[in-house]
Amino acid sequence: MTIQNNCSLLGHNTFGIDCHANRMVEYQTVEELQTFIHQRNAEGDTTPLLHIGGGSNLLFLQDFAGTVLHSRMQEIFVTSNEGDYVYVRVTAGIQWDAWVQYAVDSNWFGLENLSLIPGEVGAAAVQNIGAYGSEAKDFIIFVDAVDLQTGEIRHFTADECRYGYRDSIFKHELRGRYAVTHVHFRLSHAFRPLLEYGGIRRALKERGIEEINLTSRQLRQVIIDIRRSKLPDPATIGNAGSFFTNPIVPRSQYLDIAATYSDVPHYDVDADHVKIPAGWMIEQCGWKGRHLGRAGVYDKQALVIVNLGGATGQEIFALCQRIQADVNEKFGIKIQPEVNLIG
Repeated sequence: MTIQNNCSLLGHNTFGIDCHANRMVEYQTVEELQTFIHQRNAEGDTTPLLHIGGGSNLLFLQDFAGTVLHSRMQEIFVTSNEGDYVYVRVTAGIQWDAWVQYAVDSNWFGLENLSLIPGEVGAAAVQNIGAYGSEAKDFIIFVDAVDLQTGEIRHFTADECRYGYRDSIFKHELRGRYAVTHVHFRLSHAFRPLLEYGGIRRALKERGIEEINLTSRQLRQVIIDIRRSKLPDPATIGNAGSFFTNPIVPRSQYLDIAATYSDVPHYDVDADHVKIPAGWMIEQCGWKGRHLGRAGVYDKQALVIVNLGGATGQEIFALCQRIQADVNEKFGIKIQPEVNLIG
């Protein structure tokens, strides 16, 4: 376990916000995390705790006046490998895309469409990350976590996690209460590619790849190429990927919008609800490629807010609020941040 006081968080958030935490604790084992919690309780420490992953879904609005926790646990372990599926336990501190690469290399199928999503495995289970028709919840069977108040270990089934669109119980009534330590996945021995979303079929055709001959490695590379063409590299320009969730609205509201904008993209959720891309609405409001001070909207994907250099969390948040207000005024829809606002 390593402990740093007055720790810079610049390298722990992909927005590149230059802020500090009073203390940062990184642990290598569950036992180290439990020891920290027990010592903290014995000392009567009541300052705030924040458990982070790779910092790819955070926006720090100010310095954090407490302790930031981070897992350095690195293990992938097969718990069962029988029949049609393999069951794998993955520690929370592993980079998500490294886990996807490992699964593809092992001929364990299902995660290909989730390639190149930044962040770590534990945060992926909290956020229920998703892309191109897949979500983490489609493959998670249960989650191990440590109670940050007592140090006790708890096992959550996928149902108990209450997964929804970019959502879980860990973002609501259990927000800040548990640190995910391991995520258990069920992957398939049979490759069943999901190709219906995000121009995947068009990309395959452009590469001369026939679906019948498609491999999981080829699909992963196509997904990576598509993401790189649309999203900025955080190492080059600070961002947290998609800043807003795509709103799900009543079908009647979608029809009202479609009466004015006949080309509005949409996805049917059920008979009564439709998902409208937030990026499309932001673009219609004229924000694509524009900036507000040192915070801007990415010129290739309006769903992405970027740090143009030296922006504070408050500057990023001010742009977020301006965009929200304009979308609400134009479409009557209040889009919500997917990014967690800290501070």
